[in-house]
Amino acid sequence: MSIVIRDVREHELDSVLALNNNAGLAILPLDTARVRRFYETAEYFRVAERDGNLAGFLLGFGSDSDHDSSNFAWFRERYPKFFYIDRIVVASRRRGGGVGRAFYADVQSYAELRYPLLACEVFLDHGADPALLFHGSFGFREVGQHVMPEAGVRASMLLKELCSYEWVRETYGDALPDQPWARGRALPVSERPTGT
Repeated sequence: MSIVIRDVREHELDSVLALNNNAGLAILPLDTARVRRFYETAEYFRVAERDGNLAGFLLGFGSDSDHDSSNFAWFRERYPKFFYIDRIVVASRRRGGGVGRAFYADVQSYAELRYPLLACEVFLDHGADPALLFHGSFGFREVGQHVMPEAGVRASMLLKELCSYEWVRETYGDALPDQPWARGRALPVSERPTGT
C-alpha cells in the first residue's frame, strides 16, 4: 500500500481533470484547455499513485512563471522569490490515508532546493478548518487574506519559510548535484527546445 509520487504523464490529463472537478467546493473547476496549459507550463505537476491507481495530484509554479492566478499575483506583489502550490487534490476515497502528507513532503523537498518560501492558500468559505490544521501542522502561517475577483472566493494566504534554502544556495548555487530526486520536471516533448 505504498504511495508513489511522480511526474504526471500526458495520457493522465483526463483523469487529473476528473479528479479536480469531483473535488468539491474547496477546489476551483478546470477545463481541458487549462489542464493542458498546466501540463505544458507548470514547474511541478506530479501525481500520487497508490495500488496502481491515481490517488491525487499537486500543481506548483515558481515565482518567475507567467501563471495567471490572482492568488499567485497576490504573493508576487509581496515576495520576490517563492514556490506556489496552485492546487492539491486527493481522491475522496484516499483522503486521510497519507497522500496529502506525501505530496507536501515531496513538494517541500523540491522547493527548498530552489526557493526560500513555500506559498499556498486555503479557501475560507467552505469548512476550512481541516485544511488550515493540515497546513499549520506543516509549519505554514497566515500572512493575509485575499478575495479572488475571478471567483469571489476568500482565501487565507499561507507561507512557510524553507530553512534549507540558504545552505543549498551557499553550497551549490545554481549547480545542484545530478540526482534523480533533485531534478526538476522535464518539459513535455512539445515544449522542449529543438535538438533535445
